[in-house]
Amino acid sequence: MGERRQYQDVARDIQAIIRAEALSTGDRLPPERGLSEQLGVSRSLVREALILLEIEGVVEVRKGSGIYISDTPQGSGAPVRDDIGPFELLQSRQLIESEIAGFAARMVTKNDILRLRETLARERAELEQGDPSHDGDRAFHRQIAEATQNSVLVDVVEELWRKRDQSPMWARLHARIFETEYRRAWLDDHEAILAALQARNPEAAKAAMGRHLGNVRETLMLLSDVEDPAFDGYLFEPVAQTG
Repeated sequence: MGERRQYQDVARDIQAIIRAEALSTGDRLPPERGLSEQLGVSRSLVREALILLEIEGVVEVRKGSGIYISDTPQGSGAPVRDDIGPFELLQSRQLIESEIAGFAARMVTKNDILRLRETLARERAELEQGDPSHDGDRAFHRQIAEATQNSVLVDVVEELWRKRDQSPMWARLHARIFETEYRRAWLDDHEAILAALQARNPEAAKAAMGRHLGNVRETLMLLSDVEDPAFDGYLFEPVAQTG
């Protein structure tokens, strides 16, 4: 059995609050910000904990309203074991891939730059065609690792993406997000990373990658915030789990 993750502890703490306040089916949970302050943890940890409780069937989201106690008996939902919280994963990517980008700026070849340019063009095409996949995004990050000329670093980046692809929590987070305009801003971030690599500027490349993954994290926090008045609660739909 894997090591217990912090968001799992926060989820159990939220369940303790539910019991202490005698909340029952149909009752609304305290606001996310209030839970964060009460438990002394970040909102991203509370968000991850609530996603876990949603997957487990403890809570449910109602259109344009908020998160409520589910009529599913607590603990009867699908268990999530050893999953990594999406914001925890993004934080690790920010730390690791920033260093990789800085090193890539020292080692990058002309062929690497040409391949990255082609991948950016592919990303633009995917965006214009409304392609929901992130294949070009993934390829761009992998190619930066490849530009280090170090296969171990390539494996590290691939493993981070594999964890994302296999994460029920990541899938549920994205089930909360409908609009795609944020991808244009991320494409601009990729342009800045490529410019730093082409200039062979390690510090600029490291900083650009750090900003990019920080932007990704903040954007996903914003777009998945059910307490935001602009949030469309109908976007919460069960995510089909594949074997």
